[in-house]
Amino acid sequence: MLEIKFLRQNLSEIHAGLAKRGAESTLDSFSETEKKRREILARLETLRHERNAASEEIARMKKNKEDAEDKILAMRQTSADIKDLEKSLGELDEQLQAILMAIPNVPHPSVPEGKDDSENRLEKSWGTPKNFEFLPKAHWELGENLGILDFERAARITGARFALYLGAGSRLERALINFMLDIHTEEHGYTETIPPFLVNRKAMTGTGQLPKFESDLFHLDGPDYFLIPTAEVPVTNMHSDEILSEEDLPLYYTAYTPCFRSEAGSYGKDTRGLIRLHQFNKVELVKFSLPETSWDELESLLKQAETILQRLELPYRVVTLCAGDLGFSSAKTYDIEVWMPGQDAYREISSCSNFEDYQARRANIRFKRKGKKGTELVHTLNGSGLAVGRTFAAILENYQNPDGSIRIPEALQPYMGGMKLIEK
Repeated sequence: MLEIKFLRQNLSEIHAGLAKRGAESTLDSFSETEKKRREILARLETLRHERNAASEEIARMKKNKEDAEDKILAMRQTSADIKDLEKSLGELDEQLQAILMAIPNVPHPSVPEGKDDSENRLEKSWGTPKNFEFLPKAHWELGENLGILDFERAARITGARFALYLGAGSRLERALINFMLDIHTEEHGYTETIPPFLVNRKAMTGTGQLPKFESDLFHLDGPDYFLIPTAEVPVTNMHSDEILSEEDLPLYYTAYTPCFRSEAGSYGKDTRGLIRLHQFNKVELVKFSLPETSWDELESLLKQAETILQRLELPYRVVTLCAGDLGFSSAKTYDIEVWMPGQDAYREISSCSNFEDYQARRANIRFKRKGKKGTELVHTLNGSGLAVGRTFAAILENYQNPDGSIRIPEALQPYMGGMKLIEK
């Protein structure tokens, strides 16, 4: 969330930044509502001053045995006017808060202009896609033929866009989770956490999923709880309403969780396989940073996510999202896209974002510098390290053999009990 004072003082610059997103119109209602609020506040302060002065005058007149009835009647009317204005001010404050919640973050100056993912900027590529001597199959066909994935039974249990893992498939998914967590905790300095998989409305609002994206979430019919769309939500809110010390920062957390998304508005996209499910596994990376170091932290976050793909020897590329493709709360995002030979395409496997102080203001996460008065907002960052199901799919497609069997990447073999091949 952007600060009112910051918006007021930098309106033209913010308007230009949001124009890159195509969201500049969100500022129109802010300016109108904020102007009304300031007018009412000025009138309210004038009337309060008049009431205080009248109260003193009435007290003086009564002390001197003078008739103060007219003054008393006038003060009663002033008090009634103040009450009406206070009610109007409260309503405008609520409107202003709703408007602020609907304004997305301002893109960092390094974010390229563009309206959609076709205009994202390629930053680098790693690895060379394998030249198969046969037509490579898609992961859903490979997994079903091997008996390690079953989408039909999953649909029977729940519905479309769910997956059932079996046998070596279940073990491979578990191996990937442990492999990722071990690297991030033992080599990258993250603290592992297992957060709740259900969160309240305040937590969802803190990270920016609410109020704008409620249709993308799964909500319980009883308590006002939501199934988490990503571990970003509970892990970022670990420090909501807290004041950290400068010495605490940076803080690094990683978490494996299942994730739940309704995928509203995505019907017809990626309907087969593991790419776009209602339930999927992910290892998340979350950082809390000093403002002056957050951009360096974004670069290291990207490298840490890349490490997983490099150890698995999966070709990938990194793109910077253009302003039109940028997430609501993000100031800048790198997407890592893994090569999927069975689909002849690169597919997103991680998004690494710097939110600056946007989430921290919503979740009230602050820190205090040593020897200084007052507090400041931390900067928050997160990224997938990685999306487990998509990594599973990438392994099946990149490590497939002509007979449909799957070689296990060398780095994963210790996590698979020494297994080197998944075959029918």
